[in-house]
Amino acid sequence: MASKLDQLRAMTTIVADTGDLAALARVKPVDCTTNPTLILKAVDTPEYRDVVDEALAWGRKQSGDDVRVAAATADRLAISVGVELLRLVPGYVSIEVDANLSFNIRASVARARQIIDAYKQRGIPPERVLIKLASTWEGIRAAEILQREGVKCNMTLLLNRAQAVASAEAGAFLISPFVGRIYDWHKKSTGKEVAAHEDPGVRSVRDIYGYYKSNGIQTIVMGASFRNTGQIEALAGCDRLTIAPALMDALASEEGELKRALAPAAAEPRSLRTAEDGICHWFVSEDAVDIKHPDPADPIDETTFRWIMNEDAMATEKLAEGIRVFAHDLQTLRHRIAERLQ
Repeated sequence: MASKLDQLRAMTTIVADTGDLAALARVKPVDCTTNPTLILKAVDTPEYRDVVDEALAWGRKQSGDDVRVAAATADRLAISVGVELLRLVPGYVSIEVDANLSFNIRASVARARQIIDAYKQRGIPPERVLIKLASTWEGIRAAEILQREGVKCNMTLLLNRAQAVASAEAGAFLISPFVGRIYDWHKKSTGKEVAAHEDPGVRSVRDIYGYYKSNGIQTIVMGASFRNTGQIEALAGCDRLTIAPALMDALASEEGELKRALAPAAAEPRSLRTAEDGICHWFVSEDAVDIKHPDPADPIDETTFRWIMNEDAMATEKLAEGIRVFAHDLQTLRHRIAERLQ
């Protein structure tokens, strides 16, 4: 019998969550995804020595403020890592817009355009690049602008149904709902281990998948951030799953039937929007104050989005945490580059 990894490949597009070139060559995913944490690891990895040296050589030829030169060199390194990854996968590479821009629409759009242009200069067409944006209100609005320009976006750090609904309404190409981070929060909160079918992260992805498929939404659902193979198996059949090589290796070593858990035709009708999701809208006139409850069929607006996020402690905390971690790792990368440039 085929391994569980091979069975998974038959029903789900496999994406590698790694910058490890040897691992990519071994597990042969269709796409790969990066983030500042993975790029930071590349600085001291022997397989990226030539890429790092080239970026540093380029940086030493630049003039101007040392901080800006270091940032530009780190950006060049990130693009170079993406180019190396694309040599080993036939599909997309996802590259993240700077996390410190997560609440700035114009700056996020401008940075995304810079990334696309940088890949073009390396001979990589936009069709092979996904721009990763944090699923903040501002990140989703930036994606809406970029998607209209033909730039495909991957909405990351997605932990809540409001983020999923707003991303779909913005026309995002793909969303990355995080399983493991939701699981981590609930495990810490309750102190309990749960089976895969009861896992709140798994259930979140299933709900979003059912909502998208039953409503004809074309945005791709790519489950992400896994802690164990049970979570992956519970989402077999999802459009895409981005998996760390260690978990792929574990699935490759396991035999036995892998049952399909998700399928478009079998998706249960779900409504992730309810009247209770929205706060009351108050209209003040000279004579009276009127209250209007938002219609669930209306596009999600900023006030409703922020209220739903406010009411979800897990999503609020893990989104903020994720942005902080990626911003910290990006800053650390730039400091490391600055030291190497001296």
